[in-house]
Amino acid sequence: MNALMQPARFGEIELANRIVMAPMTRSRADDRAVPTAEMVEYYAQRASAGLIVAEGTAPSADGLGYCRTPAIYNDEQIAAWRQVTEAVHARGGRIVLQLMHCGRVASRHNKPEGARTVAPSAVAAQTELFTDAVGMAPTEQPEALTREQIAEVVSEYRQAALNARAAGFDGVELHCTSGYLPMQFMSENANQRTDEYGGSPQNRVRFTREVLDAMANAIGAGRVGIRFCPANRYNDVADSNPAATFDALLDALQGLDLAYLHIMRAHSSKIDAFSLARSRFAGALIINDGFEPDTAETAVTQGAADAVSFARHYIANPDLVERIRAGAPLAEFDRQTLYSPGPKGYIDYPALGANPLEEHA
Repeated sequence: MNALMQPARFGEIELANRIVMAPMTRSRADDRAVPTAEMVEYYAQRASAGLIVAEGTAPSADGLGYCRTPAIYNDEQIAAWRQVTEAVHARGGRIVLQLMHCGRVASRHNKPEGARTVAPSAVAAQTELFTDAVGMAPTEQPEALTREQIAEVVSEYRQAALNARAAGFDGVELHCTSGYLPMQFMSENANQRTDEYGGSPQNRVRFTREVLDAMANAIGAGRVGIRFCPANRYNDVADSNPAATFDALLDALQGLDLAYLHIMRAHSSKIDAFSLARSRFAGALIINDGFEPDTAETAVTQGAADAVSFARHYIANPDLVERIRAGAPLAEFDRQTLYSPGPKGYIDYPALGANPLEEHA
């Protein structure tokens, strides 16, 4: 696994290797969207990754949607995240924060009092999500953002990037897929606007470009990345021509000099997301979705990407880098504890050579 173990530089971020921990919501923050001590340990355990992309984190109270997910809009949250970054840096790791505004994919039960649910248009997502208060609940009817409010949301992302740097993160990643606010703007069914933010693919990617511009101007483009998955329909988003939208997004990224593009395998056989991203994006490319150590090694060796990110393998293998380097078998994770509160299935997976868990099949 020689290629995966080589160091790299993505913008202003130095990576010790090319194995990336993908962002994963694990629902272990407290009810004030503050990171917990368990989260400090969780990320510290995985610090040997070339880069950790920490889980989706709300840039504002309006941006919250799920239960027990973190945010970074107040001093308490910043201070708690600083404990995470200090623990990762103490072990020689690098970590960026994924900024995730859920937009219309939200329940009032998962937001503080007074927080709004907003979207490009007043169109509810036809989906449900879990709340600790009432169990499964339908998503809220969102308020359509005005032009002035769009500018305010862009400013919230800008401030969140500054807050992330104040918390010690090496950079930020814009969550631009899975049906959250940037992808709501890009999707025809969620975005029914007739102004400069709606209609053509070029207009529908405008919000994403403005957010990236704002964050890059705040903390430097070399510390900003973006994650995208073409044709992803998760959380009730739809697009009659996702290839055209992806093309417009790649155009919008030109000239930004971002640290990296984190691209997931397209949810359409008509789009070769990896090759298009490689040919159209001038910066570092991280690819994701279904890779094993051997296929990841091949992708980097052949120049298809500069790094590969792993999600599910990082759940049960905190020492994934060491296991890949040694050619050791990978542990399996317990699906029942993916989002449950507490340490079980979160920080109790052993490193190589430790006593294995009795059951994680």
